[in-house]
Amino acid sequence: MHPLDPGEPTAIGPYRLLGRLGSGGMGRVYLGRSSGGRTVAVKVVHPHFALDEEFRARFRREVDAARKVGGDWTAPVLDADPEAAVPWVATGYAAGPSLAEAVRDLSPLPAHSVRVLVAGLAEALAHVHGLGLVHRDVKPSNVLLTMDGPRLIDFGIARATDGTASLTSTGVSVGSPGYMAPEQILGRGVAGSADVFSLGAVLVYAATGSSPFPGDSSAALLYKVVHEEPDLGSLTGELRDLARQCLAKDPGERPAPAEIARRLAPAGADGLVAAGWLPGPLVERVSRSAVRILDLETDGAGVAEQPSGPVPFAAPAVGSGSFGPPDPSYAPMPAAAYVPTQASETAPDSRQPGRVRFSATATSTPSGSDGRGRKVSCTLVLGVAGALAAVTVGSVFVFGLLPGNGEKSSDAGPQQPPAATASDQPGDGGTSDDDAGKVPASYRGTWEGQAVAANGAVPMGTFRLKVEQGKVGERFAVMTQTDQLGGVCAVDLTLKSVSQNEIVARGKGRPDSAAQCTKNTHTVRLRPKGDDLMYLSENAESGNPEARLSRT
Repeated sequence: MHPLDPGEPTAIGPYRLLGRLGSGGMGRVYLGRSSGGRTVAVKVVHPHFALDEEFRARFRREVDAARKVGGDWTAPVLDADPEAAVPWVATGYAAGPSLAEAVRDLSPLPAHSVRVLVAGLAEALAHVHGLGLVHRDVKPSNVLLTMDGPRLIDFGIARATDGTASLTSTGVSVGSPGYMAPEQILGRGVAGSADVFSLGAVLVYAATGSSPFPGDSSAALLYKVVHEEPDLGSLTGELRDLARQCLAKDPGERPAPAEIARRLAPAGADGLVAAGWLPGPLVERVSRSAVRILDLETDGAGVAEQPSGPVPFAAPAVGSGSFGPPDPSYAPMPAAAYVPTQASETAPDSRQPGRVRFSATATSTPSGSDGRGRKVSCTLVLGVAGALAAVTVGSVFVFGLLPGNGEKSSDAGPQQPPAATASDQPGDGGTSDDDAGKVPASYRGTWEGQAVAANGAVPMGTFRLKVEQGKVGERFAVMTQTDQLGGVCAVDLTLKSVSQNEIVARGKGRPDSAAQCTKNTHTVRLRPKGDDLMYLSENAESGNPEARLSRT
């Protein structure tokens, strides 16, 4: 487990967060504690999924179905909020490392442990399939190793993403290369037999430390799964035969989960677990992990003194060691939806000027909402405000999904600030003949402020602009954006023209920026406004971000 970073939430819904357990293609997982003292794992989906209404609908259905999964060897779904700004789901916490961590940090499991592992997972899949569900993402990181046996986790999310628009816009695939069944890769109908294929791949990994379809890239892995035979490594005997059957290309040739469980544990996996199933080093690790969790719950270590939300906050709303009421200066918002309220120009937040202020409660949908627990028109419109982290300078997504996009709103404010007057110029704003076509001194320096996009509907995190001397045709500035979850994008600015009231530049996303950052070319305008500087980006792919920056 990792401590929470400064920009991460410290509470999700009614759960106070103690640390981050991990992250993946679908979201981040946090260790949480309920008001009643129960330890839970809270998974928050990546914010770009919040923009996809089809995903929300699927997530809602799948979470409802996953609540039915309560058999042995699974982590039960305890709570969820598909209507939150960033949807989340809470499951029972299992104290123990994932299979991926155990094999990576220690060694492959002995044959007896592998037998118990696969028997327990097979019983879990038999129960899940009996409910008419398919997991679709059985892999080592979704299998936890506890003293009480293996646990299959991550229900209610993997299937919800199948076929949603977010997948095509972000390149996220449903499932994990190397563990997906061939029919899943080829887009054919997926049934419980696909989970059996994945279980066979997990068996090989647990026993050998390697995937049965090794490769250096996702494309190579996917090709091998569809066209090549599995590499079973050092597997021998019954486990080797079982792995080969589970990894059959034809779904009809794979054994059913109940048959696998009977072959490996005729009397049930419970008896094998009770007799002791983990090797000594893993027992020690699990024990230390459990003690650490107890310490966290006792003294609250790792819990920052700030309220919940997917972005940094202006002031604390959670008292030390208890769930206190939110700061009275913050108005409550619905269904744990994190709805920002930008401090006005005439009455800035005296405690932290220029910051975006949030509050979060878990109340029901209020009047004036769109009926789905999300505000449609408030100080900053955030119909699907969960785009908090994914909406970076470089995130490509459909802004048409946002309410009010392309329409005028009485509380959305103007799209661009008015042109600066002579009195608005920082410094004297004047230039001499020798300085024509160069960056005036009044612009040079480092500027920083909070940014928004889509006519103020989506917060973009912090923009930091460093302006140096330059002339037309030269790079003179770099803008670095840090989103609410710590993602960083950078844009180089090349000077195009200089006038009394405006600098016009060509912005170009740096090629070495993160994958979610756009690398396109666009126009950026810098306009003085009082002692500040307006950053206006004409980058439609990022929602035409804008920011009011103050000199640092």
